[in-house]
Amino acid sequence: MKVPPSLGKFVEIFSALPGIGPRQAVRLAFFFIQQGVAFNDEVAKTILSLKGIKICRQCFYIHQNESGLCDICSDKNRNRKLIAIVEKETDLMSIENIGQFNGRYLILGDLRRTGILEAGQKLRLNSLKDWIGKEPGGKIEEIIVALNPSPQGELMTNLIAEDFKGLTGKISRLGRGIPSGGEIEFADEETLGSALKRRE
Repeated sequence: MKVPPSLGKFVEIFSALPGIGPRQAVRLAFFFIQQGVAFNDEVAKTILSLKGIKICRQCFYIHQNESGLCDICSDKNRNRKLIAIVEKETDLMSIENIGQFNGRYLILGDLRRTGILEAGQKLRLNSLKDWIGKEPGGKIEEIIVALNPSPQGELMTNLIAEDFKGLTGKISRLGRGIPSGGEIEFADEETLGSALKRRE
């Protein structure tokens, strides 16, 4: 069936978004059409405003600061000797939301099913080593490897633990609670808080 080119382009772009296929993209298109011009202008402005978001040069989270550091990395009240390595930005947000962690982070990036680190992920881990090396004594107190309890997450946790020996007094992982194959992003605050407290 022939559709207006603008609708076809919308479906093509939105189908590429996580969790949205062509059918959902078509539904979204008609939703926007029905909302009218004012709503769509506001959505367009909001999307364009994302261009101002930058990536933190230290932990790779997002920010809009002139310093190049996110609010977490630039906060002098955070514990510099405690670092959590997470896979995604949404994992960081989930841990922050429980309000029980006062350290800093490193976002590793999406893990491949092969369990092999990509070049960009190796660079991020190397930047963490450099960052730790600049701390007094060239060591920190603890690294928490807070990756999803999946085969890839377990493999990566073991690789990181081996790689960071000598750079930290302790390497731990989240305690039991999040089911195997589950995701930190979707864990409720009580479960995630318990897993953080009972890290091993």
